[in-house]
Amino acid sequence: MSPVDPLLTAPDARAHLTTDRRWVIKIGSAMVTSNGAGLDLAAIDGWAQQIAALRAQGREIVIVTSGAVAEGMARLRWKDRPSALPELQAAAAVGQMGLVQAYADVLARHGIHTAQILLTHDDLSNRQRYLNARSTLRVLLDLGVVPVVNENDTVATDEIRFGDNDTLAALVANLVEADVLVILTDQLGLFDSDPRKNPTAKLLTEVTAGDPSLEGMASAEGGRLGRGGMYTKVIAAKRAAQSGAATVVASGATPAVLLALAAGDPGVGTVFQPAQNRLAARKQWLAGHLRARGGLKVDAGAAAALRQGGRSLLPIGVMSVEGEFTRGDLVQIFDEAGIEFARGLVNYSSEQAHKICRQPSSAIQEILGFVEEEELVHRDNLILL
Repeated sequence: MSPVDPLLTAPDARAHLTTDRRWVIKIGSAMVTSNGAGLDLAAIDGWAQQIAALRAQGREIVIVTSGAVAEGMARLRWKDRPSALPELQAAAAVGQMGLVQAYADVLARHGIHTAQILLTHDDLSNRQRYLNARSTLRVLLDLGVVPVVNENDTVATDEIRFGDNDTLAALVANLVEADVLVILTDQLGLFDSDPRKNPTAKLLTEVTAGDPSLEGMASAEGGRLGRGGMYTKVIAAKRAAQSGAATVVASGATPAVLLALAAGDPGVGTVFQPAQNRLAARKQWLAGHLRARGGLKVDAGAAAALRQGGRSLLPIGVMSVEGEFTRGDLVQIFDEAGIEFARGLVNYSSEQAHKICRQPSSAIQEILGFVEEEELVHRDNLILL
């Protein structure tokens, strides 16, 4: 047996791709800009055709795209990526205009609306902004819109120097609770060594995300336009797996690559399968990243609904609110006897929760003047202890 055999996952690792509903698709700079020669409109149109076909199969799609800096460089006729931060920000500002318009135009031909979402890593580490972004993306997907996400390079500082859209794509996969993250690049997938240096390197078709030996196989060298390399993709797969998403790294040059993945083609790319089932992984991810800021005591009916029915926590079932917290904080959930049996991310601040507890969800608008969510804690963001 080869030394990489222990990395292989169960044979059904690709079978999930044929049924997974929500995809985050990351398209690298080289894929959308003809290696820096300007936007490759034909390639972008090809992605649009495949995305339209995936949507016809019932899938929800979020695009995370690189290319703003590269397109800006092409428009400004710069051959080499600048190192000075103000020049990088200027290139991103110039290139973002053409990049988002290109996606909007080609997807509109298929009757698909798009929305531009610009994020920084800080947006996804702040719990309030995290939930705000989550709510916006959730509504867009419900409306049938394809969000086009990019890093907000025009205002980012450390992100533009050290960040990469592979990491951003993984964080977006966590954010929207994606089933699968697809990273399209100029490589066929993960090899057991760098194929640019070792002509006998072997492509790994199925591996386990987070396996420590994978990081040693991945090259940290990025292309002329990008900031990452295969290493950042391995780390992105590890991040995505924390919330239960599988990751596929594949070549964007493979004909109809997205449709091939959706069909479970065993010869396309590398599948990084989560070590845990998705629900367990997501619950662990939520539990491990936050400290409880307050508490909610619920009545017997609400406790039973949460414990046995897998339901969300509605305001009407909350008897009292303890502590001070803001939207997006983790709160403890207690039964009538004062026993903690669950934790979750709360959709309203403690002040707002005081006002709406014991009230039906239909009364939130009248009481607060707005509605963030019908639930005080959504079941997707709730952990039973």
